[in-house]
Amino acid sequence: MNLYKKYGHSSLRAVEHFVLIIIALATIVAIGQEIVHIIDAKKVALADLLLLFIFLEVLAMVGNYAESGKLPIRMPIYIAIVALARYLILDMKSMDDWRILTIAISTLVLASTVIIIRWGQLKLPYPRPKNSDE
Repeated sequence: MNLYKKYGHSSLRAVEHFVLIIIALATIVAIGQEIVHIIDAKKVALADLLLLFIFLEVLAMVGNYAESGKLPIRMPIYIAIVALARYLILDMKSMDDWRILTIAISTLVLASTVIIIRWGQLKLPYPRPKNSDE
């Protein structure tokens, strides 16, 4: 167990930070590609803005995780809500009524989940560990 404490934990943290850097760089490249697409098209569509917003949320999530070492579950849910909204906006004309209703209900379930999680964080917080160095 001492060997893990000495080398294992630090090795895992190094790999974790390496992967976070890769995710951040890939997201920055995707943002650049989307900006080039907007410049080439010479117009900004709502779908482009929503996609940039998704990329921004991913970068914020990476930054938050790198800073605190914790991933708030609400951030991926926010990304999912925006992704569903983008999907609905882009493909609404080609969707049947049931698909539109399903996406709307899915969005409502995700938004309700965020409210429930937030309520739980405020009303039922985790107890702080007594021997924590945070």
